[in-house]
Amino acid sequence: MAVRNDQSERSNAGTDGDQITDDRVSGSAEAAVLEIDGVTKRFGAECAVNDLSLSVREGELLTLLGPSGCGKTTTLRLIAGLERPDDGEVRVDGERVAAAEDGTFVPPERRDVGVVFQDFALFPHLSAAENVAFGLDDWDAEAREAHVDELLELVGLTDHADSKPNELSGGQQQRIALARSLAPEPDILLLDEPFSNLDVDLRVEMREEVRRILTEAGVTGISVTHDQEEAMSISDRVAVMHDGALMQVGDPAEVFQHPQSRFVAGFLGHASFVPGYVTDDLVETSLGNIGRDRIHGLAPEYDRTRIDVLVRPDDVLVRPADGGEADGRVTYRRYLGPTVLYRVELEDGTIVEAMHNHAQRVSLDTPVTVELAATHDLSWFPTEDH
Repeated sequence: MAVRNDQSERSNAGTDGDQITDDRVSGSAEAAVLEIDGVTKRFGAECAVNDLSLSVREGELLTLLGPSGCGKTTTLRLIAGLERPDDGEVRVDGERVAAAEDGTFVPPERRDVGVVFQDFALFPHLSAAENVAFGLDDWDAEAREAHVDELLELVGLTDHADSKPNELSGGQQQRIALARSLAPEPDILLLDEPFSNLDVDLRVEMREEVRRILTEAGVTGISVTHDQEEAMSISDRVAVMHDGALMQVGDPAEVFQHPQSRFVAGFLGHASFVPGYVTDDLVETSLGNIGRDRIHGLAPEYDRTRIDVLVRPDDVLVRPADGGEADGRVTYRRYLGPTVLYRVELEDGTIVEAMHNHAQRVSLDTPVTVELAATHDLSWFPTEDH
């Protein structure tokens, strides 16, 4: 059993396992184009969104991330004006567009909010250019034509201006839907599971393309997805939701590396929770002793207590070993192409996972040594009985 005690980064922030990040605490409400304050939405006895507060900065792309039924799409619909909040209020550019207290409700068409729907919702009888121009009836004809040309160039479809939707690929249809939503120059663009109808390869390509288009257009974007990789790869910030509540908001790397709840830790990737005991300058675990200075924000009040240390598969190395030297045994193996995911049961019953290059093959039921090889600080949670 080995632990590498070198450290590449530290943070003074604590991780208590129970804290829910309110985005406004960090000062993000400054220059906010959207503010949601204490919003609740019920459907009968079901509370789809519960006391949610969030602000979105001008020009950023924020992704609402969570499992099906967590309330993220309902939140998007509340922003768009497709649902009314039962409590709380929504402000766009400082103007109240919905407030349960006094019944304020600005209809969708007056909110300066554009929506890209999951199925793109293009008009099949209109050309690409006509789809983009739809909703610009109050524009001067010459200005409208120039604006449509500009948007078609932005999305890379100038040569397809006269094509009907059924003559376009899925990715091209998505870009036309995006251009149409950008045409009225909204303050906010909402994207509802925008890549779910695309095949895997096109999905990766299009999310980078959409990110480029939003950046070049200078538009504030709010996306909804259940795909962790998608959210982490294109977002300035992610807002993780669960059971209608906001669990954590922040930079993707920070949220992944330092989740503030076990749910967030597990939802954003494979997570092993290794029991440890805090003593002096060390945390004693079944993976070996870990320097206390490598545990992210471990507060003094946790001296002489038990905690659970979060370990990701890329933090762990396993190697075949003779029975007497082994720390555990491989109980599960999943081939993922470039990598292989292993699950190891340690001698004390703790389960940890390791991710290796596909060329480093370890068979099922093989005795192995386990090394904690992380070079970053590790997050932790109080044990359930603390």
